[in-house]
Amino acid sequence: MTRVPALLAMESVRLVGDLFAADSRARLDSLVALHDTVLTPDAHAVPASTADTEILITGWGAPRLDGPMLDHWPNLRVVVHAAGSVKRQVTPDVWERGIRISSAAAANAVPVAEYTLATILLSARDALRSAHVFDRDQDMIAARPTGDVGAFGITVGVIGASRIGRRVLDLLRPFDIRCLVYDPSLSAVDAAGLGAELVTLPALLTRSRVVTIHAPALPETYRMIGRAELALMADGATLINTARGALVDTDALVDELRTDRLRAVLDVTDPEPLPPGHPLFSLTGATLTPHIAGSIGNELQRLGRHVVDEVERFVTTGELADEVTSPDLARIA
Repeated sequence: MTRVPALLAMESVRLVGDLFAADSRARLDSLVALHDTVLTPDAHAVPASTADTEILITGWGAPRLDGPMLDHWPNLRVVVHAAGSVKRQVTPDVWERGIRISSAAAANAVPVAEYTLATILLSARDALRSAHVFDRDQDMIAARPTGDVGAFGITVGVIGASRIGRRVLDLLRPFDIRCLVYDPSLSAVDAAGLGAELVTLPALLTRSRVVTIHAPALPETYRMIGRAELALMADGATLINTARGALVDTDALVDELRTDRLRAVLDVTDPEPLPPGHPLFSLTGATLTPHIAGSIGNELQRLGRHVVDEVERFVTTGELADEVTSPDLARIA
């Protein structure tokens, strides 16, 4: 089989190594003829020697694919992205030239869902707030959770039946937990198939001990969790956000957390990053992580393996398992 000319475009050569373990790189090299250069953001120009590129393998830090950039690769047929969202990368010029796009969003959903499951179980025990209090006061008795804590029989509300939302619901199946889901595109039958009850957003917020957000950032979802929505949540309930910071009204959340009525676990914020000294850093009920729910460390190799699988599928059959089309772009994260 003649190997297809291909080019890597991402933030660094090191990221290439992190994505492709030895076995994945060997498979990739057997399928495509990779150009020696890696197109990184600090490149002064796109080498003319890459003009024959038919497959572009991108990752974080890849260039925006507008007309002038695409002009460098007149034979480009497909872009295989080694990360989740392609919104910052893809332009209408891609579709106009008939170039196909594949994303590793499904592979990147795995660690986000695992992070969410872990924080749901910890939040059910009020363990995160207790840890903050214990660290601050160093009083074991005073820091212990009180009241109706624990995961047995609680209700968890999932906002958004996205890839990640669906995987979270699947991970929750073995537990003694009731699941609610809110997604305007979902039917009650489909929700039941996911192991959840389809409800309105107000009902989900009112009934759930833990609420986790997995909706895309769209004009209609901007600050979908605002002051009125937070007021519906029960005392002691937890809001988890691994989606996009703009889905939550930060000021309204800060006001609720100041009363110690709610808890929040935030892997994303608005703004992001938060400025030094922001109230969220010091509020006892807030647990902040620095945007780590997605693939990091050895999890990057899952993305690399997904890319190689997709490249192999494309060069052998012309098909893509995780293709992103122009209509998809309007409703994905």
